[in-house]
Amino acid sequence: MFNKVIMMGRIVNDLELRTTPQGSSVLSFRIAVDRRFQTKGEERKSDFFNVVAWRNEAEFISRYFAKGRMIMIEGELQTRSYVDKNNNTVYITEIIVDRATFTGEKSPAQSSPYQNYPGNAAPAVPVHPAENSNTAPAVSQGSASDFIESADDDDYPF
Repeated sequence: MFNKVIMMGRIVNDLELRTTPQGSSVLSFRIAVDRRFQTKGEERKSDFFNVVAWRNEAEFISRYFAKGRMIMIEGELQTRSYVDKNNNTVYITEIIVDRATFTGEKSPAQSSPYQNYPGNAAPAVPVHPAENSNTAPAVSQGSASDFIESADDDDYPF
């Protein structure tokens, strides 16, 4: 079985990072995703989706995103239900985030979408918290003169 969702939309509510009694970070919010087609003479319609992020993803989103910002999320759909005060069963479908990324959107007040990074310096490549566990060795920049031209093609394995 396969359950994968990829969506890009705007965050429609203020983000409030919460912590469970067990100490896990959790962030619940909604995104608005515009529909692809628009009826002539009508306003573009959007669909609204409930999103839940846990632990590192929740902390990442709450730190670098805000209401009105574009976000791309990958995750899976889950449904849950509860009984409300009128004894009705309410079903909720949510996207559980596996990964959240920047969209490249520049906000009007910022010259860079990475303006919120420490020191206000944009990283060369956006760093994703879950992927930052192994750091690569430093690479020095060279020039074309650092390479030697080979006259014999037989040395190549392909």
